[in-house]
Amino acid sequence: MTTAATPPSTNQGPDGAGPRLKGLHADLSASVAVFLIALPLSLGIALATGAPLQAGLVAAAVGGIVAGRLGGAPLQVSGPTAGLTVVTAGLIQHYGWRTTCAITVLAGCCQLGLAFLRTARSALLVSPAIMHGMLAGIGVTIALAQLHIVLGGTPQSSAVANVIGLPAQLADLHPAALGVSALTLCVLLLWPRIPGRVGRALRKVPAALAAVAAATAGAALAGLDLPRVDLPSWSSHALPELPQGPVLGIIAAVLTITLVGSVESLMSSVATDKLIASERGTGDRPPRADLDRELRGQGAANIVSGMLGGLPVAAVAVRSAANVKSGAVSRKSAMLHGLWVVLAAGLLVPVLDLIPLAALAALVLAVGIQVVSITHLRTVTRYREVLVYAATIVAVVLGGVLEGVAVGIAVAVALAMHRLARTRITLEEADGVHRVRARGQLTFLAVPRLSRVLNSIPHEGHAVVELDGSFIDHAAYEILQDWQDTHLAHGGSVELTGRGGAAISRGNHARPAGTAPRAGAGVRPGHGSPTGSGRVPAGGSTAIGGAGGHRGEGRGAHQCCRPWTPWQNHCDHRALPATHPAVAARVPAGEAAGTIPSAAEPRDAGTASPRRRGAGQLANGIGAFQRDTAPHVRDELARLAREGQRPSQLFLTCADSRLVTSMITASGPGDLFTVRNVGNLVPPPGAEATDDSVAAAIEYAVDVLKVDSITVCGHSGCGAMQALLNSHPGAPMTPLRRWLRHGLPSLERMASRHHAWARIAGRLPADAVEQLCLTNVVQQLDHLRAHESVARRLADGSLELHGMYFHVGEAQAYLLSEGEDFFDCRVFDSVGQNA
Repeated sequence: MTTAATPPSTNQGPDGAGPRLKGLHADLSASVAVFLIALPLSLGIALATGAPLQAGLVAAAVGGIVAGRLGGAPLQVSGPTAGLTVVTAGLIQHYGWRTTCAITVLAGCCQLGLAFLRTARSALLVSPAIMHGMLAGIGVTIALAQLHIVLGGTPQSSAVANVIGLPAQLADLHPAALGVSALTLCVLLLWPRIPGRVGRALRKVPAALAAVAAATAGAALAGLDLPRVDLPSWSSHALPELPQGPVLGIIAAVLTITLVGSVESLMSSVATDKLIASERGTGDRPPRADLDRELRGQGAANIVSGMLGGLPVAAVAVRSAANVKSGAVSRKSAMLHGLWVVLAAGLLVPVLDLIPLAALAALVLAVGIQVVSITHLRTVTRYREVLVYAATIVAVVLGGVLEGVAVGIAVAVALAMHRLARTRITLEEADGVHRVRARGQLTFLAVPRLSRVLNSIPHEGHAVVELDGSFIDHAAYEILQDWQDTHLAHGGSVELTGRGGAAISRGNHARPAGTAPRAGAGVRPGHGSPTGSGRVPAGGSTAIGGAGGHRGEGRGAHQCCRPWTPWQNHCDHRALPATHPAVAARVPAGEAAGTIPSAAEPRDAGTASPRRRGAGQLANGIGAFQRDTAPHVRDELARLAREGQRPSQLFLTCADSRLVTSMITASGPGDLFTVRNVGNLVPPPGAEATDDSVAAAIEYAVDVLKVDSITVCGHSGCGAMQALLNSHPGAPMTPLRRWLRHGLPSLERMASRHHAWARIAGRLPADAVEQLCLTNVVQQLDHLRAHESVARRLADGSLELHGMYFHVGEAQAYLLSEGEDFFDCRVFDSVGQNA
């Protein structure tokens, strides 16, 4: 009888201490460090809001215990936060403290509702510039208010009033309060910078605690008469009452607490995940944050905190970072920190009563200043969103949080519309050629400028119109076509080109990238000879591509996909009469006379299918190449035949017939060394049932051809990814299933919380198939790095890896950006959208 081998015990480590005991020790140590940070900050935030000081301790305890236990981010720490300070202070002034507690309870209920609707991920769609601007505006408001307390005065009701009252406050300084505040700020700034062994030992004490302790000791030794913390008896602690006030005002207050608290908590969750990923190896990481569960935990914590008379609760980035850096391994550290706050609130009241309020104000002032992050400012500057960021800050400071977010969204939308509508139209003349360049989308807004530039070209001149955009609407189309007809009628010639100079006219559609167009090349309307000019394709709105063009009117109704119309797999699929001019033009003369029968494509006497099959279809395509394209590329191909291939890039993509690599990359002969397979998979070295053909191609491209970069390109609607999602373990093993086993790591990566999420910039994946297609590109890049030749070239810096995604339905390419965005996602950015 055989028995399964018993795995080693997980309760005993090599040094005799079990992993659970080690984890408890790490959590205990981290909880003490977080508690020492949370205690003074909780009191300071309560002071800044105008709430009872006990409310800060209640929120810290509830945030640690309730949110720590129920939340979805194991190492995140919640409590009273600077982001809610301004909102809470305004509510207390308008409705009183007890009504504010009731509003906190209702906000918690709203958070629970949003969590059960699974809307947490929707927060990722809000522009980070708006989020950072909102928090920065809150930080500015906090700093302006606390500056008055630091100077020995009392803050006003608004940021504007605080700024106006600042000169008078500077004229009436209180030296004692100013001295204690200055000492607090000095210790806070210098504590992390103490050098040597002494500094390493002292830095085990948090800077916030050291600063408040130093200020308290200094005030006590100097015998300064200053306002201090006054914690009244818990028996007189105020609890919530039913909301009293205008219903719309109460609703707005609840939504504000819900919005700010939820956004700040979710941002902190993502930031904590990023910190964990950078600090620890894969084996030591807890699961990634479950954002919907985190929102449920925050909602429950706000309900409990409000009912117990505490401040609104949200995740706190500073405490969460301290928790991670202190070595916490589970949610027990956050819960223990809440327990220490409870004990301190009951046992350390005499000690807490010694703290000067000026020290707490200085501490909160520093926190408010730190919220205005230079790193965030650099990020929004890099993405050209400074205007959104600045508008949100100003609106939050002047109007409030909800007003600021609304203004930020409005500015972001206006900026996006401006970028979409902005079009630069220029006219240059050289060697008798008038070159018009239109950068951006051609809409009705650009019609006056376009008409003025086109009408300035002499009637008899040769014009080249370069359309570098992805869209042309009906108004612009009409102007362009009317001008073209007029220009041709007066004896001029016109050449239409797309992005990068790829010709739209028939005469130049097959010109390889990088070669000069033939002089006068074009398609005369209604003719196929390259003697005149190409017409703008019929239709109200048109996508302008950089590769390929349009067939002239001789093709009848088919005005799209000029280079590929002989195959007829993407235009008009309706059966047409055999006598129809379009069908007659497609049928070779011999076949029309009945001399070349086609067994693969039987026809009756009256109709013919436009989707021609078999050798006849292939022969027609080859004939079109020899007739239309070969004369223009023969010299280039002859050069390549003499010199050999020297591609700059290995392009690994799917075998899907809708993916035309030369079209989507505007490349020509000799540019790309292309490898295609089902699912754009890269089997890792040593994988079971590995396919040496892909590895051989990689080795040949990297070591022999010396390519500079490798691109893995996935696409929308990939059948291989759909098959992976629908696969069943018990299905029979076929060649296709054996090959798709190389895609299983992508499936596992998508389901794992230990890897960065992949998405397209500006939106969430449309469905699970698109999510897997994006994730698969990231995973196959990891497989590439495991190949010895690739790893060697990456190490010496002579090779780059790129990820790409092509959305077939949108005809839009996306490139994988470097690193991860603010929300811990691998982002595919669109290409060619901005003018």
